[in-house]
Amino acid sequence: MSDMLTQEEIDALLKGSNENDVTLTPEEIDAIGEIGNISMGTSATTLFALLNNKVTITTPRVSVMTWDDLVRQYPLPYVAVEVKYTEGFEGSNLLILKEEDVKAITDLMMGGDGHNIHGEINDLDLSAIGEAMNQMIGSSSTSLSSIFNKSINISPPKAFLMKFRESSPIKYNFNDSIVRVAFKMEVEGILDSEIMQLIPIEFAKKMVRELFNSASNSEEIDTARKENPDKSRIVDKSVEQQSSHTDTRKVDTNYVQVQPVQFEEFDLDGSSGNKENIDLIMDVPLEITVELGRTKRLIKDILEFGPGTVVELDRLAGEPVDVIVNGKFIAKGEVVVIDESFGVRITDIVSPSKRLKKV
Repeated sequence: MSDMLTQEEIDALLKGSNENDVTLTPEEIDAIGEIGNISMGTSATTLFALLNNKVTITTPRVSVMTWDDLVRQYPLPYVAVEVKYTEGFEGSNLLILKEEDVKAITDLMMGGDGHNIHGEINDLDLSAIGEAMNQMIGSSSTSLSSIFNKSINISPPKAFLMKFRESSPIKYNFNDSIVRVAFKMEVEGILDSEIMQLIPIEFAKKMVRELFNSASNSEEIDTARKENPDKSRIVDKSVEQQSSHTDTRKVDTNYVQVQPVQFEEFDLDGSSGNKENIDLIMDVPLEITVELGRTKRLIKDILEFGPGTVVELDRLAGEPVDVIVNGKFIAKGEVVVIDESFGVRITDIVSPSKRLKKV
């Protein structure tokens, strides 16, 4: 009998094992889903403002997986956005998007129709999606501040190409177990895809503990749990009301529906129809190209090219050159030399309203 464990020893062992638990209880899954539900709801509203298209993000699906699981399930390259918390929490997570989704979002931000998704991901795409995620996560931080009753801030997100097979989980503070929160994301008529959030399980459990602590004294939550034991709420009604004002939806619905809103018309030179909020993308870099001229040649002629070959262009000497931004013609100019470097002096430019549409 002396070799048997006492009840206190058993309790201590159980407590110790829970602290290092790599699984999630149903209550923890519900809590993480609630956090994601609210934060992505406000993010969807921000994305709607950026894209000027109806955006819908569904209730999250929470699961625990390993890095090897990610390697097997997601063999293709993705775009990852690393989000680091600088105030309120200490930790980071990754947002994972498909390459074609990133290009569609970038195209919409640049005034396109969202279908120009050909070609490889470039620095412009990464910069644009980084700015979009900065706006989205920034707005979600405001909602999370209301839930946890403290200020929560993030550093500017960093976007980069991600290949799970070639990446190390340690680089992103992941251990053996990772919490995956998957959201179905739809942009009306353009996207029907998924955005995924990866959270270190220790960080996820820490957020859940703080959420439970902030709600532990709420009598309304205790009452709700007794009345609805199978669908208990994690946040109290005051938080639910705050989030409903923020993202124009009810927190406990099965999906996030972003309703179209009316924006004040953004008008340049008295022109109409420019409703894009250009201020939101002022910091996005664009690629400028100066085109001297063009010509066409047969393949056999090109194969004969060598040092000293002269290629005649379709433009006369002294004619203005074309100034092109992201493949769109916006101005004409003349070539100049500045400190032994070529430059171009703008001589003619399209009207501001037409230029905005092209950019």
